[in-house]
Amino acid sequence: MIRSMTGFGVAAGTLGARRVAVDIRSVNHRFLTSTIRLSGDLSRFEFEVRELLRKRITRGHVTISVRFEDEVADRPTVDEARVAAWVAILRELKAKHGLAGDVDVASVLRLPDVFTRQEAAGDDDGKALLALCDQAVDALQRSREVEGATTSTYLLERLERIEAALLRIEARAPERVIAHREKVKAAVEELLGTFSMDPQRLATEVALLAERIDVGEEIARFKAHITAFRQSLGGAPDGVGKRLGFLLQEMLREANTTGSKANDVAITTDVVSIKEELERLREQVENIE
Repeated sequence: MIRSMTGFGVAAGTLGARRVAVDIRSVNHRFLTSTIRLSGDLSRFEFEVRELLRKRITRGHVTISVRFEDEVADRPTVDEARVAAWVAILRELKAKHGLAGDVDVASVLRLPDVFTRQEAAGDDDGKALLALCDQAVDALQRSREVEGATTSTYLLERLERIEAALLRIEARAPERVIAHREKVKAAVEELLGTFSMDPQRLATEVALLAERIDVGEEIARFKAHITAFRQSLGGAPDGVGKRLGFLLQEMLREANTTGSKANDVAITTDVVSIKEELERLREQVENIE
């Protein structure tokens, strides 16, 4: 199954006594890039989270945010016993040395070790964090697979339209070659007039000219690319987006060659239709992992 590069996932759990939520989302990108936002002391695990994303996701710009659901849990608190000790010391110094001024809150809060935080995250918290991130990635991948299935259906519909146009070109091509051969032969005979020319030589030259507008090989290669495209839609562990993009480039090459060789209104009309469908395919393939 193919996956879109666009998706969203969430997970929630606990790290020690703190509840945390993990949000992850992704959009299309040529390569894998990641933005990681970790609250407070969890930032020490940024490398591990980045490695987890690298192993699970091959392409796309991924943004993952880990936040404490209760923001109070990460809010610094005042050590009131230490504040009382500082106040007592300051008042004692003021009285002893006859210092002017008051002992105010702002001054006290600027003193060392007045604020305390909860105990820093340990290794067990790191393991729990990575497990939650892994769950969020699972949800993200499911989301990307759902969108990928919808995209796959759309791509197959576009391929069917291209194949219908190819069948019309394939049916028209032999008629076009015969008509062109007769037209060239008549033109040569009219040009020669009363002059004589070896019939075998004339037939050979006409056949060579006709061969130049034959699009049989282009159609055969185009069909092979379509077959490969369909097979790739089955998915692959490392993604198929780039392969599908390369196949579309080859299809466009064959379409351009067919249009330039045909010199026929009906075939040119179908070639234009094919190129329009290829552009629609390209727009969707750019969002496939």
